[in-house]
Amino acid sequence: MTTLPNSIRLAMAADQPNADQFLWLEQLHSQPALEWVTQQNQRTLARFAQGTDFPRLEQQVLDILNKDSQIPWVAKYGDDYYNFWQDRDNPRGLWRRTTLQEYRKAQPTWETVLDIDALGKAEGQEWVFHGATPLAPDYRYALLKLSPDGGDAVTVREFDLQQKRFVSDGFTLPVAKSVVSWADYQHLFVATDFGPDSLTQSGYPRVVKRWQRGTPLDSAETLYQAQPEDMRAYAYHDDTPGFERDFIVRMMDFYHQETFLLDAKGQRIKIEVPTDAELGCHREWLLIRLGSDWSLGDKTYPSGALLAANFADYLAGKRQLSVLFTPSERMALSGYATTRDHLIVSIMDDVVNRLEVLTPQGSGWQTRPLGTPVKLSTLSAGGIDDKTNDYFLTVSGFLQPTSLYLGNLDDGEPALLKQGPQDFDASGYQVSQHFARSKDGTRIPYFQIAASGLKLDGNNPTLLYGYGGFEVSLQPSYLGSNAPTWLERGGVFVVANIRGGGEYGPAWHQAALKQNRHRAYEDFAAVAQDLIARKVTSSQKLAARGGSNGGLLVGNMLTQYPELFGCIVCEVPLLDMQRYTQLSAGASWIAEYGDPRDAQQWAYLQAFSPYHNIKAGVAYPPTLFLTATSDDRVNPSHARKMAARMQQMGYQQAYFYENTAGGHSAAADKKQSAFHAALVSEFIWQTLQARSVG
Repeated sequence: MTTLPNSIRLAMAADQPNADQFLWLEQLHSQPALEWVTQQNQRTLARFAQGTDFPRLEQQVLDILNKDSQIPWVAKYGDDYYNFWQDRDNPRGLWRRTTLQEYRKAQPTWETVLDIDALGKAEGQEWVFHGATPLAPDYRYALLKLSPDGGDAVTVREFDLQQKRFVSDGFTLPVAKSVVSWADYQHLFVATDFGPDSLTQSGYPRVVKRWQRGTPLDSAETLYQAQPEDMRAYAYHDDTPGFERDFIVRMMDFYHQETFLLDAKGQRIKIEVPTDAELGCHREWLLIRLGSDWSLGDKTYPSGALLAANFADYLAGKRQLSVLFTPSERMALSGYATTRDHLIVSIMDDVVNRLEVLTPQGSGWQTRPLGTPVKLSTLSAGGIDDKTNDYFLTVSGFLQPTSLYLGNLDDGEPALLKQGPQDFDASGYQVSQHFARSKDGTRIPYFQIAASGLKLDGNNPTLLYGYGGFEVSLQPSYLGSNAPTWLERGGVFVVANIRGGGEYGPAWHQAALKQNRHRAYEDFAAVAQDLIARKVTSSQKLAARGGSNGGLLVGNMLTQYPELFGCIVCEVPLLDMQRYTQLSAGASWIAEYGDPRDAQQWAYLQAFSPYHNIKAGVAYPPTLFLTATSDDRVNPSHARKMAARMQQMGYQQAYFYENTAGGHSAAADKKQSAFHAALVSEFIWQTLQARSVG
C-alpha cells in the first residue's frame, strides 16, 4: 500500500463512519487533497515518465503540434481573416489577422492583434484564450474571453481591434461562466453570475440582462429569469443584414429548450415548436431539427428530420413546412451551415458523410451535391460570411491530412487553399470499417486503423476508443500526432460508434439514455469481443480509452468487463454517479443520466456508477486516471476518489495524474498536450507489453 502523509490520514479519519471516506478529496485546493495529488503525480511519473521512450515521444508529438505548416484556421471579420496560433515561441498563443490575398500564400504575412503570452507576463496571469466576439458590421470592437486556468469560467473584456488594445472604460466582466452577445454598440446581452440566486443548480446563469455602456452591471435591465432547476438561460443577437433579430433561450435541460423572439417593444414571443427541437434561423427562414416525431395537423414528421418555414409566416400562425432532410435507419443529419443564399447539409450514411447544397426555389428547395466524398473520410463545409456565397470546405481522414478548399456556391468547383502536413508515413496502414453485434442484436459500426497485411494472430496491441453520449458522433479525422504514440509503435487503433452518440440520429442517442445506459456499455464490449473474435487482438493486448462521458464509459469497462481489457485510460471522467449532480456542472447532465436524488433513478444509476461498483478481490486491469485541478466542468474529484478507493482496496496498478491547468481538456498549451500524449502512450504500451497472450 502507498504510505499516506499524516495530514491525509487525519482528514480521512475525520469522516463519518458510514460516509464516503474520500469526500475530503472533493475539497480541491485543501492541503490534504493537494498533498495526495502531489504524491500520486510523483508515483505515476516515476513509473511511466523516466524511460528513454518518454522524452522521445513527448518531443515527437510537440514537434508535430508546433509545425509551421499546420493549417492556420481563420474566421472572417469585415475584410480581415483572424487566426489564433500557438507554437514553440508562443505557447499561449497569438491572435492575429491577414487579408485573403495573403492567406492564399504558402507563408502569409500576419499582423499580431494580441499576444497572449505577453499579456500574461504583463498582468502576472497565465491567460488561456477562449475566443472573441466582434461587433458587426464595422468589426472595430470585440469581446475577448480569457480563462485564468483553462477552465470554462472566463473574464470578458472589450477590445479595440483598430487600436489593438483593451478599451479602458469598456465592457468588462469578472471570471464566471458567462454568455454575452452584442445587442449593439451601446448594449450587451449578458447572462452571468449576478450574485445570490442568479445561477441554476448546474452553476450556469439563469438571469438574462441588457447592459448599457457606461453604467454599472447591477443596473442592467432584467429581461428574463429561468427556473433554478433549469440548466441555463442566455440571449443573443442575430446580426444578419436585413434580418436582425434578438432571441432569449431558456434551456430546461441539455435536450429541451424554449426560444423567444424579443420584439422592438421588449416583448417575448415564444416560438412554438417541440421543446426537444433545435432551432436555427437563416435570413427569412426558420429551421427546425426534430429530436422526436412531431405530429402537426394530419402530418407526422420523423425524429431527426430537418424542416424549414418562412419565419414571419410561422410566427403569424401558418404551419407550411418544407422537409429538407428525412432520416432513414442508417442515414442521419450530421449538421448544417449557411451562406448568403444557400444551406449546406452534412449527411452521414453508416458514419461516412456527404454534403448537399439546398437552395430555396419558389415554394420548394433545390438540392445538389457538394464536393466529392472520399471513402471513410469526412467532408465539412461552412459559409465564410453572411454577405456572400463563399465557403470553406475541408476533407480529412484517419490517414489523410486535412485539405482546405475555398469556393463559391454559384461559381464552379472549389480550389485547394491549404494542405495540412503529412505528420507520418501513412503508406503502410489501412482503414477499414467493421460491424459488431451488441447484446440485443443491434449492429454497431467501428473503424479500424492498422498496418497493411495485419497478422490476425490475437497478439496486436490495440487501443479501443469510444464516447457514446450527448449525441456526439465520432467521424474519421486525421490521426496526426497520435501516430507516433500508437500506430508507429506497432499498435492498432479502433474507434467505436456506440449508442448514446449521434451517428444514426436522435434515436441512436436516445437508445442509451438513463435507464438504458447499459446499452452503450454493451455496445463497446461487443466491439471489444468482435476484435478478439476476429483475432485482431486478445484481452491481454486490448486497451480502452475514453474521456469525460467516455471516462464514464471506460470506468464501466473496468467494473463490468474487466476480463476484456489489458489496461484502461480514464480521462477527466465522471465516476461517482451518486454525487455527480453536486459537483461542478454535473446537474446539467440529469437529462442524460438521471437524478440520483430520486430513489427509483438511483437504482439504475448505481448500476453504472463505477465508484460504487469497484470491489475487492477482482482481477481488474491496470488503470490510469487523468484529470485537471482547473476542470470546472467534470469535477476532478471523480478521478481522485476512484483512484484512492482502488488503492485502498489494494489495487496498486491504479495510477493517477492531475494537471494543474487546462480545464476540461487537461492541457493549457501544446507542451502540456505533448506531455499528456506521451504519458498515456507509455502507460498503455508498457502495460500491454508486459501482458502475454494466454
